[in-house]
Amino acid sequence: MKLSATKYNQLLDNIGSTLQKARENAIKAINTELVKANWVIGRHIVEFEQQGKEKAEYGSSLLTSLAKDLKTKYGKGFSKSNIYLCRLFYSKYPKFQTVSGKLSWSHYAELLTISDDLARSFYEKQSIKENWSFRELKRQIDSALFQRLALSKDKKGVLALAEKGHEVIVAKDAIKDPYIFEFLELPKDRIFKERGLEKKLIDNLQKFLLELGKGFSFVARQFKITVDNEHNFIDLVFYHRILKCFILIDLKTRKVKHQDIGQMNLYLNYFKEEENTEGDNEPIGIIIAADKHEYTVKYATGGLANKIFVSKYQLYLPDQKVLENKVKEIIDSE
Repeated sequence: MKLSATKYNQLLDNIGSTLQKARENAIKAINTELVKANWVIGRHIVEFEQQGKEKAEYGSSLLTSLAKDLKTKYGKGFSKSNIYLCRLFYSKYPKFQTVSGKLSWSHYAELLTISDDLARSFYEKQSIKENWSFRELKRQIDSALFQRLALSKDKKGVLALAEKGHEVIVAKDAIKDPYIFEFLELPKDRIFKERGLEKKLIDNLQKFLLELGKGFSFVARQFKITVDNEHNFIDLVFYHRILKCFILIDLKTRKVKHQDIGQMNLYLNYFKEEENTEGDNEPIGIIIAADKHEYTVKYATGGLANKIFVSKYQLYLPDQKVLENKVKEIIDSE
């Protein structure tokens, strides 16, 4: 009997997808058991402490003894730092019901390195909401995402970030200031023009979308619009699935000027007339510049009906300590 090539290929695909799903489920099951086992190990250590006087701080003799004896008896995976993380895990999450089944032990091990409870809660919520991999979580922590978002909010807004994560409800929620482009790994001694920076961002689109935040879908680069027989090109165009609108991005490798804001206003008016379809909200414009003067932005955007935001970008990670101190000032001043 001659086999049908189409049916045979379908059989292969069905078997392959079944195997892939089974492997994914097996990995999830292993991760779930590992998270639970490490939580229980932490509970055992804390309960042992409560019967004696010694606290299992990182340098304690208890952790040293446990690491040595467990390694001898059960093999690798029982370094002092791992055992300390288990104890810390139980201390921070004393009720196992509060531990998410969507996060791996690698996620929690990274979250436990954050001493600030508000920041840790934020990164945990965002990891779950946006399905961040461990590497994505680590990058967002390194780029001080929580602190960058928190600086634009009051005390109530900072606490809401920690409780719910970052929710995009209005246009301003989708904007960061500054944006961090450290993933481009650009040399410090090289000067890039707008087109070069744009190309680098598109070459690293997946990481760029992660930095932009939830809801951004790429539409086009160098989007051409013609007005009165004059051609203009918008650097980057995205569509925001949550806000249901186009987002136009103009890149400037210098300080923003008032003419840049006027140009963006033209782009937004064009998009409202020519590109918006039924169901689309009004477009948003973001000018991402190397620097900005607050009063120039204030006076140039004042009175405009369109939503135009100006943010800075940094090619290197910010000083987290400085940002943390500023966030603490917001909390303490209320």
